[in-house]
Amino acid sequence: MNSSKNNSEAPKLFGTSGIRGKVGIEVTPELALGIGRSLSTLLGEGHCIVVGYDSRTSNEMLEKALTAGILEGGCNVLSLGLAPTPLVGYATMKIGADAGVMITASHNPPQDNGLKIWNRNGMAYRAHQERALEKVIHYKTFTNTSWENIGRVEDISRLSSHYITDLLNFIDIKPGLKVVVDCANGAASYISPLLLRKAGCKVITLNSQPDGFFPGRMPEPSDENLGELKEMVKASEADLGIAHDGDADRMVAVDEKGNMAEFDKLLSLVASEIGGRVVTTVDASSTIDLCMDKKDGQVIRTEVGDVHVAEAIEEHKASFGGEPSGTWIHPDFCMCPDGLLSALRVIDLVQKKGPLSQLLKDVPSFPTLRERIDCEESQKDLVMEKVKKKLPNLFEDVIKVDLIDGVRISMKDGNWILIRPSGTEPYLRITLGGKTIQEAQQMMERCKGFLGGLM
Repeated sequence: MNSSKNNSEAPKLFGTSGIRGKVGIEVTPELALGIGRSLSTLLGEGHCIVVGYDSRTSNEMLEKALTAGILEGGCNVLSLGLAPTPLVGYATMKIGADAGVMITASHNPPQDNGLKIWNRNGMAYRAHQERALEKVIHYKTFTNTSWENIGRVEDISRLSSHYITDLLNFIDIKPGLKVVVDCANGAASYISPLLLRKAGCKVITLNSQPDGFFPGRMPEPSDENLGELKEMVKASEADLGIAHDGDADRMVAVDEKGNMAEFDKLLSLVASEIGGRVVTTVDASSTIDLCMDKKDGQVIRTEVGDVHVAEAIEEHKASFGGEPSGTWIHPDFCMCPDGLLSALRVIDLVQKKGPLSQLLKDVPSFPTLRERIDCEESQKDLVMEKVKKKLPNLFEDVIKVDLIDGVRISMKDGNWILIRPSGTEPYLRITLGGKTIQEAQQMMERCKGFLGGLM
């Protein structure tokens, strides 16, 4: 290593939620090999690392490269094979492994892939841990073990049954509800339907055969991608529908009328049921504040990204945390976002308190809109500097400017706007809320024109 180089010269590889990018361009076998070698270097010889992957076509290629890097440094690989992200976090915690790696691009399109690292308590690697990996890769300060100490691979796929058992013991659901589950041809295709059947639900499956081309629907569980699920819920007279993203760290719900539950309202509903101190992100609407106020609860906001939510949960000893995307963390089970446990919580709530449509109707409404604007990575910092200077002056009655993550402005009448760069894709994201949908739409058009003028 050249001692004259400054550590800040190491390029940033990790975004808001691990490493993601186009296979063969940003995400390559060489990168996976480097991550494996750097993990072994930092952990030291003899340590154990859990490895799992979702259904993408490039996963076995990347898994073999990652495994080679881990073994080269003298660490052992505990292989889950095809597995949802929450199982990787759970397994890392359950068996006391030293780290976990999930190979996934989550909700990104099929040509993407990525890697995300987990601590031994099931929580995602923090920023300083990711930075340490980046520096080892950049400066190539890898430690290679001797031939007799090369690591070994052990199959731990059996842990999926332990995971299911622990989930069923954690949430006691009475049999009877009819549920349609859409797994997006992703990592939960086998395990989520099995879990729900073992919980006593009558299960109808959609897109529940793993396929890295995602032929049933794209892995993003958005309203426009869930048409088949919404129709099936109505046609089968199911009690609700559940949809996962590609790696099942997320969950969204469809009510018995075939309507997708609003992200913020569903998060607020579950948070208020759990009560106490809950954590959410700056892009969550005011709905959660209104719900928690009724329960004498407390809302703590943090940067976007599950690792930031997890850090705040630990710091404030919170009972629950989640993003308004269906990414929820249940700290009394594991610190890894878990779309399967989230599904069980919603099913349990519907069973105990009635139809989901009515439960959501009773949640205070604060219409929220989300848009994304194309922006190259090289332009993000420059544009956001302009946003920081000019956005607070774009609207009247701004009473607060928050720079926790991007730029969020709050107005006297309760309306709010957040503009922030995506940490995983070449976009700027606009998220805003208004007292009425008309106000929200007007603000969105104004913000889109505003950003267009800065590009």
